[in-house]
Amino acid sequence: MNWRLSSAVIVAFILLVSFGIKRVILPSIPLTSPKTLKGLYEQSLKLNSDFENSTHLLLQDARLKPATNSYVNARFPDVEKQRSSPHLENATILMLCRNWELPEVLKSMRELEDRFNRDYHYPWVFLNDANFTSEFITETSAMATGETFYGHIPPEDWNTPEYINKTKYNESILNFTKNDVIYGDSRSYRNMCHFNSGFFFRQKLLLNYDYYFRVEPGVQYFCDFQMDPFRLMREKSKKYGFVISILEYPDTIPTLWNTVENFLTEYPSYLHENSSIAFITSKDPIGPETLIPKDASPYNMCHFWSNFEIGDLNFFRSQEYLDYFNFLSRSGGFYYERWGDAPVHTIAASLLLDRDDIIDFEDIGYTHPPFFTFPDSVSLQIGKRCIIPQNKKNLDILPHSCLPRWWRYGSGKRFLREYFHEEDYL
Repeated sequence: MNWRLSSAVIVAFILLVSFGIKRVILPSIPLTSPKTLKGLYEQSLKLNSDFENSTHLLLQDARLKPATNSYVNARFPDVEKQRSSPHLENATILMLCRNWELPEVLKSMRELEDRFNRDYHYPWVFLNDANFTSEFITETSAMATGETFYGHIPPEDWNTPEYINKTKYNESILNFTKNDVIYGDSRSYRNMCHFNSGFFFRQKLLLNYDYYFRVEPGVQYFCDFQMDPFRLMREKSKKYGFVISILEYPDTIPTLWNTVENFLTEYPSYLHENSSIAFITSKDPIGPETLIPKDASPYNMCHFWSNFEIGDLNFFRSQEYLDYFNFLSRSGGFYYERWGDAPVHTIAASLLLDRDDIIDFEDIGYTHPPFFTFPDSVSLQIGKRCIIPQNKKNLDILPHSCLPRWWRYGSGKRFLREYFHEEDYL
């Protein structure tokens, strides 16, 4: 007997048995040609497919996406336990970015998907003052576990307003550049701050949402969320959430507070009776190492860092906020100086909202270089599977953090007392 042929027959037979075929009937035809062996192989594949039909996943349904949670569910629910979809709030994850930032965009997306959105699949909205490339759309839609939407910001919402005096604006750019004011030489940065202060919530893709979670390229989240922050916002009637509060650069906003005072003179009823105005105006020392600005302005420069913010879009759509933004915009300070959207948002929230409408998400570890924040509690770090960066100081305990001032004059440390749903921690 031809030993080569005999070996081929044995291999084919073992192949059939290894795939779980309990009864194998070999064809009663001579096994003398490659065509016969090919037929036997194809028959084994068919038999295996028929046998495992109840658990077989088609290749196109089992393809992987970059996010860890985005494996396609098994076709047959009796084989694999299906995770029930949680109730979703009317909310979206928002990112203002550009095509060249794609690597950092994907990094941020992967971080947030793994730590939070893999369990919820909230949609992503991407905004740009130019059209997104096909590469950007393809790669971000693959990384997201929810739907993705892409918006081109209208020029009238992004560009410098017509009422800005161009000569004065150009002189300002030169002066700020000469004095090394951070981003003082950038026109696009001013457009971005103006847009984030008064136009992001007017974009068509956001009009039907109630809440947004702002994300920027290149950020990290150190701990599992273990809860839905949008649900918290709704259940506790929160309007604005933050994780980092620090001091602003005084050189960027020399006349901002004067403009705010003029606004309050014109709209005195807008100041909430339970506002957190003391948070942004008090200058008393809190602890031995507190930094207190020497600037003569009553504003103490404390602000919520807006690269992470979770907010109620209806607050920004309110008449009070619109009047506030329009007043500031008409003054020209976004362009003649270099007002950032962070102090603009912070002052608005501190004046117009009840202090209890603002929340510090104190157990969410986060970094936007160069600052880091993370829970110091070891039990929280373990329970929330935190990866705490080594040799990095927690901003919350450093002198230039405004968080202790928020604890004293804002709503205090409330997050862990206010929110607990047992099913989120199972």
